Amino acid sequence: MANLNSVKTFFVFLGKSVFALLEVMVFAIIPRPQKNVAGEIVLITGSGSGLGRLLAVKFARLGSVLVLWDVSREGNEETCKMAREAGATEVYAYTCDCSRKEEVYRVADQVKKEVGDVSILINNAGIVTGKKFLDCPDELMEKSFDVNFKAHLWTYKAFLPAMIANDHGHLVCISSSAGLIGVNGLADYCASKFAAFGFAESVFMETFAKKQNGIKTTIVCPFFINTGMFDGCTTGCPSLLPILEPEYAVRKIVDAILQDKPYLYMPRFIYFIVFLKSFLPLKLGMLLAEYMGVFNSMDSFSGHKKKD
Repeated sequence: MANLNSVKTFFVFLGKSVFALLEVMVFAIIPRPQKNVAGEIVLITGSGSGLGRLLAVKFARLGSVLVLWDVSREGNEETCKMAREAGATEVYAYTCDCSRKEEVYRVADQVKKEVGDVSILINNAGIVTGKKFLDCPDELMEKSFDVNFKAHLWTYKAFLPAMIANDHGHLVCISSSAGLIGVNGLADYCASKFAAFGFAESVFMETFAKKQNGIKTTIVCPFFINTGMFDGCTTGCPSLLPILEPEYAVRKIVDAILQDKPYLYMPRFIYFIVFLKSFLPLKLGMLLAEYMGVFNSMDSFSGHKKKD
């Protein structure tokens, strides 16, 4: 009887695997259908500038209800204005420091009362110090973890229960290619982005194991994006690892969300790098990284220029 059950389990696995492979092959040729997000309540952290602002404008054009969180009231109000000009009929802006757990929970409760249950959560807020590990003050390292990773814990805790109760929701983690591969000069940033990736993937596994099929996850790992955050950074191989334009990055991110893609790496060469990392001998991998200028990409880092 035990052997019979084992055989049955194996054939069920085999059948599902064949179906999954066929599905992948079909959607490699035919674009996946995109879901309708009109009326969905979309919360974007770090919406006061850069990628977060462009995501807000994009979802405004798609008819979503926008909830905008940023530590900068002025920047967030400007995004709110741009979203309304793009066609959003409902936009709610909140000043929130995502590095503070109590503030995240307080503003989350306010959102639930004033707007409703968030159905698409985009954890986008992020900071970068751009300093070598031993040159980076402890408080800046702690801030990196608070914003880039720990904020995800608190927003998930605040909004995931309602998604589960409604069997409807989408969790979006804006991680980084630096959350897949260590980068010289980005020790604290890499650590926080590795953590964000691992956390989002683990919660994805939890929802899958519990058959909470209405909860989707998308984890985004882009190379440097030209938003000002990584000003001064360079790439030694622009044909394979270009500095990404924000409009392109946002278009790919929104497409991934609308198609319920679990992972999005940008540019596509990142998929190949992760594959190579899994089996290349260390010395060969280091030579490749040196050839592509990875070790020197942060040498001229300046980051966001402070306003006068």
